[in-house]
Amino acid sequence: MQLLRGLFLLVYGLLATLPLCWMALSSLKSRDDTISPYARFVPSLVQEAARSVGAPLGSAAAVSTFTPTVAAYGALSSVHAGAQGSFWSYLRSSVLIGVLSTAASVLLGTCCAYGFSRYRIPGAKDWLFFVLSTRFMPPLAVVVPVLMMYRELSLTGTALGLILLYTVFNLSLAVWLMKGFLDEIPRAYEEAAEVDGYSRLHAFVHIILPQARTGMAVTAVFCLISAWNEYGFAMTLNSSANTTVPAYFAGLQGNIDGMPWPQIAAGGLLFVTPIVLFTVLVRKHLLRGMTFGTIKQ
Repeated sequence: MQLLRGLFLLVYGLLATLPLCWMALSSLKSRDDTISPYARFVPSLVQEAARSVGAPLGSAAAVSTFTPTVAAYGALSSVHAGAQGSFWSYLRSSVLIGVLSTAASVLLGTCCAYGFSRYRIPGAKDWLFFVLSTRFMPPLAVVVPVLMMYRELSLTGTALGLILLYTVFNLSLAVWLMKGFLDEIPRAYEEAAEVDGYSRLHAFVHIILPQARTGMAVTAVFCLISAWNEYGFAMTLNSSANTTVPAYFAGLQGNIDGMPWPQIAAGGLLFVTPIVLFTVLVRKHLLRGMTFGTIKQ
């Protein structure tokens, strides 16, 4: 049974990582090989390059012919046609916008969810449904009024504009996720803290927030993924170098020589790396968050 389970996990892992593996291979190829109708793998590139110069495989000449195939990562520092900066400038903008909007969404969502969880608010269910209903509307349905408002406030082309927008759209998700986690934290913790002389604010900061870190980690992952991959608003509201990587990739369609697919593959591989690292760092909280509240004590 353990052998079958291990074999299943191995096959599933290979299938799950196949897109990333193919992206990594594409980043090491030339552009002609990436658009070839026939599958071209890296080892075949080395053999063909060595054969073209008449050098044995593994020799210095063969290695030198293979060097241009890894130049896609170096080309990320150049400014391509259709872009206003290099890939690294757009990646910095993505990190800044994603991290700040996620932090704001989780912080505001936790405070709002705490109010719904601990206080008796008239029409709380209606307010919660109203908060959730903002997720029903397609974001692009409000892109025109948001664009007009941002032009009046001079927020177009700025990172602050996207931070505020992503925070607003992720706030409803953060409120609903965090309310479920906060409802599972016994009120006795706060009551005991207040008996010991803590104020409501101190009890929230020193007692509730440490207990809610699992929910905050889960909420942060979903909010960060949403802000990290958002394309519509980033493309419409922010055409400058302050926009995110997805809009940068779309802007490369203006290249005269066609899409630089090796550079796109290299940039895409680097683009998903922060999300993977963040998810790995909070994986313990994610696993606990999947079963949080399912067992009554």
